[in-house]
Amino acid sequence: MRKILLAAVAALLLAPAPALAWWDFGHETVAAIAYRQVSPKTRAAIDALLKQGRLLETPTCPVATIEQASYWADCIKPLKERFNYAYSWHYQNVDVCKPFDLKAACKDGNCVSAQIERNATLLADNSVPVRERVMALAFLVHFVGDLHMPLHAGDRGDLGGNRVKAGYGDAVTERMNLHLIWDGYLAERAITTPPSLVRVYNAEERAAMGGGSVEDWSRENWQVARDSTYASAYGGDPCGSVPAGRVTLDNATIEKLIAPVRLQVERGGMRLARLLDEALG
Repeated sequence: MRKILLAAVAALLLAPAPALAWWDFGHETVAAIAYRQVSPKTRAAIDALLKQGRLLETPTCPVATIEQASYWADCIKPLKERFNYAYSWHYQNVDVCKPFDLKAACKDGNCVSAQIERNATLLADNSVPVRERVMALAFLVHFVGDLHMPLHAGDRGDLGGNRVKAGYGDAVTERMNLHLIWDGYLAERAITTPPSLVRVYNAEERAAMGGGSVEDWSRENWQVARDSTYASAYGGDPCGSVPAGRVTLDNATIEKLIAPVRLQVERGGMRLARLLDEALG
């Protein structure tokens, strides 16, 4: 079993593909959770916009469903010049070892939280051309997912953990790093742990997880990056000295992180549902 896992990890790491936040599976799950919480009116409006997905003229990156729309913003990265203006919209590098300062990390609105607010506004405006509203919907669904991947909300000047060589349990390859682990392997492990996260949540759950502002969510996810992501990698001290070699999340640590990661995905789904209802409901 260990050999099979290592072979699978190596194959994925060597595959030529753009970096994906939460990978496809994480984004799909956030979107699927949200889709089940929104009002029938909102759901109908989402479906109507997605039927106009051809207007985006990205046939290799369809948006026929909200799940497809959830990773459209990553899918279009290989199109380069057409969409390279959006590269910095996927994250905000707020230093977890300094006081929270979103403004410094979001110059001219080029960060994920500002683009969540911008695209929610565009989506809600019926005077905006349909093509732009479809794009705003796809961006919004994706960016809410991005914000709830902790290493897109806070870091230690290491490109969101991309510069931190890391191992995941028994799986270690040369290209594996802390960002990759949280983006994919840990997220998939957490999401596939029963019970399913994709369900209809009750009003109390939606209120508990869906409240607050985008800045509140930014601060919260920055704290998760500090207190869970970096603390677990650096022996409990998120701002301690960086080890000279590779850090490893052992199996016991991975088990402890499953619940926090599941909560991040749920929060993303609840908050996306609220924004969609506000814009379309």
